[in-house]
Amino acid sequence: MRVEEKAKYTKQSRELWDSYLSTAPARIPKPRKQTKLVTRCSPGRLFNVLQRLSPEQNAAVKSMGFGSLLGLRCRTLRRSLCLWLLERFNTAGCSLEICGVCIPLSPRDVEIVLGLAASGKDVINSGPDDLIVDLRRSYNATNHGISVRLLEERLTAPEAGEDFKRSFVLYALGTLLSPTARLDVSPSFLHFLTNMDAVHQYNWGKFLLDRLVREVSRFHQGKQRAVGGCLLFLQLFYYESISVGGSHSSNSSVVPCLSSWGEEEISEREKRQRELGGYGFGEVICKDRCTGLEFSESRGQLDGSSEGKISSGVNHDSVFEQQANQTNVPSLLTSNDVLCGNMEVGTESASTLCQNKEYDCNGTLNCVDDVIPEETCIFSPHACPLLDCNFTGSSEQLSLHFSSKHWDCGRRFRYNIPLSVSLGVNEQFLVLQAEEDGVLFLLGKGIESLGNTVIVTCIGPSSSQDRFLYDVVASRGVSSLRLKSLTECFPGRVEGLPPVDFLLIPFPFLGPSGQLDLEVCIWSSTELGADCT
Repeated sequence: MRVEEKAKYTKQSRELWDSYLSTAPARIPKPRKQTKLVTRCSPGRLFNVLQRLSPEQNAAVKSMGFGSLLGLRCRTLRRSLCLWLLERFNTAGCSLEICGVCIPLSPRDVEIVLGLAASGKDVINSGPDDLIVDLRRSYNATNHGISVRLLEERLTAPEAGEDFKRSFVLYALGTLLSPTARLDVSPSFLHFLTNMDAVHQYNWGKFLLDRLVREVSRFHQGKQRAVGGCLLFLQLFYYESISVGGSHSSNSSVVPCLSSWGEEEISEREKRQRELGGYGFGEVICKDRCTGLEFSESRGQLDGSSEGKISSGVNHDSVFEQQANQTNVPSLLTSNDVLCGNMEVGTESASTLCQNKEYDCNGTLNCVDDVIPEETCIFSPHACPLLDCNFTGSSEQLSLHFSSKHWDCGRRFRYNIPLSVSLGVNEQFLVLQAEEDGVLFLLGKGIESLGNTVIVTCIGPSSSQDRFLYDVVASRGVSSLRLKSLTECFPGRVEGLPPVDFLLIPFPFLGPSGQLDLEVCIWSSTELGADCT
């Protein structure tokens, strides 16, 4: 058949096909159903590496803010549960729909479950490639990524310096915290690992959650068969959010929850879940269950020879605890007229219940001449320093409130380590919160005729004798101004210039945008003789 004759029949067949497509009903695509989970999230690989670390390497891991991972006890994922949760993961609203309830997820949940910081600088894994050329070469990074096996080999070396820290973070991200659908670790992670001294300042909770949402979204869209992201977080979050009763109940008293779930506890939980009818059966626990929980370890702190755990209150557990020797604890009471908690003070005067009971004080007050010095109680109310927040509570309640509700409105810092901060033209103060014990400080700025005044105060009971040595430095070229003093305690934000030491910084020290750049260092109250490192 000649070409001309073929063209006639070809044209007719195309017209018939186009007519069919225009009149036939549209096909409804079948929903993507996957019965087997494929993921690179492998807690077992990280668990095996953690068992081989030396004490020096454990200390290095803690110094970066990843100390909670040392408590990892779970070695395998429950893939059927993870797949069930992925089907109920709303990536648009970053929430899980379980038992008819929409449970939102936030960086704070990552902090509670995994113990990673939910505040600080954003983790940015992008930038000029020429800045990481040498690092890519040292890790033999290809377009596919960095080999996980290469990282495992590097982590067998006994050294605990910068190379170990970088390799550990890459390995933890690639195997547990932020794995991709590929076998290798993304070389883009090297962008935020150029300065290992800044790793503990990052908001790892937000980074992990953002990456999880991105990976699950790609999975839902069918762009990849394997699922990336930290699925262990979803699994443990489900265990902690849905109660099925039993000996290992979901309202765990230890934060982070990571250390509470080993293979034995998970097997028992799965057994009770099956007896109840499977996943989705149980009671949704209110998310404010975490009020009053205590961290099993202060994040980023090294193990020491300290004895006991000292909370910032009396007989009240705190989310943040300070490891300290009891002999070094400063007195929290300045008057024998006050009795809070289970402390006993002998007196002949009449007693009455402390009116700060709503702020967790379970004690009584001894009254003299009908005067009740409630303001000297260590559980006296403290106001949230933020202008648009009306929260009032004890110092411990305020610490927990600020870290959970306003985690992105202040700066986290570590005692004895300088912190660079900047106050904009219209910023009157900055809230600082200690990672070790959750104590809140205010870096305040005022304006005088010659320049700006800067003060540092502690939010705490005005009667407290707890004092913190601090150091504030403002620099301009080779010139610098410095103030070294002790903090005073106030029950909230102070208007104006209180009667405390302050640093007067002339206007020429301001930055090009009118900002005030400072370096602040606050010492622990038990280490007043130390210097910043």
